[in-house]
Amino acid sequence: MYSTTATPTAQRPYAPMPKSWRATEGDSQNLGARIARTLQLVQEQLAPQRRVVHAGETIYEAGQGFGCLYVMNAGFVKLVNQSPDGREQVVGLKFRGDWLGFDGIATGRYASDAIAMDTGEVWLIRYEALVAAFAKEPTLLSTVHEAMSREIAHDRDSLMSVCTLPADARVADFLRYWAESVGDRGMRTDRITLRMTRAEIGNYLGLKLETVSRALSRLAREELIGFTEKGRRDVHIPDVAALAAFVQRCLAPAPALLQ
Repeated sequence: MYSTTATPTAQRPYAPMPKSWRATEGDSQNLGARIARTLQLVQEQLAPQRRVVHAGETIYEAGQGFGCLYVMNAGFVKLVNQSPDGREQVVGLKFRGDWLGFDGIATGRYASDAIAMDTGEVWLIRYEALVAAFAKEPTLLSTVHEAMSREIAHDRDSLMSVCTLPADARVADFLRYWAESVGDRGMRTDRITLRMTRAEIGNYLGLKLETVSRALSRLAREELIGFTEKGRRDVHIPDVAALAAFVQRCLAPAPALLQ
């Protein structure tokens, strides 16, 4: 578990905000088009088996033998690892167009539990059939490589967030990422419904539940977010770019002191 103590600004290493942290409208449109093309390509070339999943349903479990990859056609999924002492850690979030199961290729077993967070649909693809299809359709291979690359880049950005940002900025960056992810998929970004409890958000960000609640309250006081109904998971975000700018300010180095 990561420490919940924020690193002092003067000691925190500065890194310019990666482009992926602040997607432009054009980036969003391009990603949305790529997701649509990916789903069409998979459907045409692989005829995947469709599976409807419901909130709390496990798609596959850690340790289960690897044989398939999954593509999300609808819904939200969380990836969960379990430590030897039984503690669970949320290690990933997946949205429409994302692939599931890459972590099973190397070892022959899935490394995480994949759990649906609401009603959705996943497409099951036999890995052997996918590899065979690469020879017939090279575009499919580049599509899978692109998906792997995006996953690596997002894991890097998530680690940077946990290692370099104070609590309020981690929560702001999480909300920014969620809003941009649903926006890339054609959904509204000014009002999002979080499919995770505050405890799960804290688990994912390396923060305590109370710290997440306080951070949300402070972001609301700054008018960066609002709540449509008290106690609900619906969050109003007037300006996603303002959340990104808030994160950037937290990354900025402290002014040098005159000697």
